[in-house]
Amino acid sequence: MKINTVIFDLDGTLLDTLQDLCDSVNYIMTNIGHRNREVKEVRSFLGNGASTLLKKCLSSDLQEEEFVKVLDEYKVYYQINMHNKTVPYPGILELLQELKDRGYKLAIVSNKQDEAVKVLTEKYFKGLIHTAAGESVAIKRKPAPDTIYKAIEELGSKKEEAIYVGDSEVDSEAARNAGIPCVLVTWGFRDREDLEKEKPDYIIDSASELLNILNISDDLTNK
Repeated sequence: MKINTVIFDLDGTLLDTLQDLCDSVNYIMTNIGHRNREVKEVRSFLGNGASTLLKKCLSSDLQEEEFVKVLDEYKVYYQINMHNKTVPYPGILELLQELKDRGYKLAIVSNKQDEAVKVLTEKYFKGLIHTAAGESVAIKRKPAPDTIYKAIEELGSKKEEAIYVGDSEVDSEAARNAGIPCVLVTWGFRDREDLEKEKPDYIIDSASELLNILNISDDLTNK
């Protein structure tokens, strides 16, 4: 069956959000008297949503009630400041336009809070992405396959027609759980050595390489 659906992770895959995320973390760290975190630390903590990110950044545990307040403050601050330094990775806009022109159905599935995902998608990828979803109480986040299945359903596609593109072990596991091929990118939040350990179907170093992957997949499914 021909691949006609591409589901993308957002942070570290389509958008370089690292500096805005790091700045937001350190705003919170300063406010509560914790040490600031370096960019490389925040990079290594990303992938499992805001709650996990903050828990990893805190040098000591907070009481649950206090942590919820800190998490809410982080989300509000990030929502206001998430456009300060965030940019699409090189070649991403051209890739998405080419995929759309070729008739591919495109989706974003992220562990970032749902409101932020929708705002970022509208700002940077308006008219290119057909559906986008982030973390919410209504559905299990990655690595559970639920959000991937939801995107496939909303696109009117089938699992056999889809491929997933991400940048971390969370994405690799999510694609595996969903039973669809996985492409991991080297420009995101993990090093190539980490990606290789995940044994994805493909690893790519530039956005344009995804077109070659899709052509290969089409050749294989048409045999």
